[in-house]
Amino acid sequence: MFELQVAWWELLARACLIYFALFLMVRLSGKRTVGQFTPFDLLVVMLLSEAVSNGLSGGEESVTGAWILAAALILMNGLLGFLSSRSKRLERLLEGSPVLIGRDGKWFLDVMQRHRLGEADVQKALREADCSLGELKLAILESDGTISVLKR
Repeated sequence: MFELQVAWWELLARACLIYFALFLMVRLSGKRTVGQFTPFDLLVVMLLSEAVSNGLSGGEESVTGAWILAAALILMNGLLGFLSSRSKRLERLLEGSPVLIGRDGKWFLDVMQRHRLGEADVQKALREADCSLGELKLAILESDGTISVLKR
């Protein structure tokens, strides 16, 4: 139960490789994926976890192996958070930056398409801000996928 079938360093290497590969895939998938989960997005996340589980463990089924993998993933996440809090450049690279998607009552449709935002997404943001299109001063797609609306 506590004896490893795979070398401990191999588990750490697997955790690092898979963590960074998944991080890159999620980061490249765009802001909407991160901030606004639909049922389909949730399904993809659940299937991703199942798809990479064997790659993480490499046949390792001990409790010790699970602890090593969990600790490695949590530590990598903490390390990236620590490093990005110390470097604006790294923070922008890892988390992205806000994007202007509307101004003065007009949407920038090309920008919205590039970030895979639909009409329903921006209408919802207007409703949440209790703002009409005529009152819209700025609409910003934040790096976490939420939409901030400023009224005139």
